[in-house]
Amino acid sequence: MTAEFTITRTFDAPREILWQAWTDPDEAPLWWHPRGVSTPRESVHFDFHVGGRYRYTMVNDATGEEYPTGGQYLEIDEPSRLSFTWGLPDDPVEDSPVVTVTLVALGDKTEMTFHLRGIGGTPGDGNVYDGWDSAFDLLLERLAH
Repeated sequence: MTAEFTITRTFDAPREILWQAWTDPDEAPLWWHPRGVSTPRESVHFDFHVGGRYRYTMVNDATGEEYPTGGQYLEIDEPSRLSFTWGLPDDPVEDSPVVTVTLVALGDKTEMTFHLRGIGGTPGDGNVYDGWDSAFDLLLERLAH
């Protein structure tokens, strides 16, 4: 059985804005990390096409510990679906967890379904699930401005 989890959120923003939040290297540093962690803009590199790779580094605000992260784009279906591996920047594709983001327009709002296959998670785990959930809180705050 594959470890996996799903987080679904509804955002008060059009689907194109959510798509941009996931695909624009200037937007990602603003929310691609949990609260208490930062992602410096200079660490974000996107080669945005199927087969292209991306990388970024999260930095713990209190300790300075760095968390290099990256993967490869597997599917790009603008503006509704994005799939990519997620792990260390140079991890082999076949061994990496896979994130799939699906965006469904609901009038002026967007339902985002985030699915991570390859790592388990549950609310309150203090780990991957809570990290992504916290990042989505930051995204929600970003879109409210």
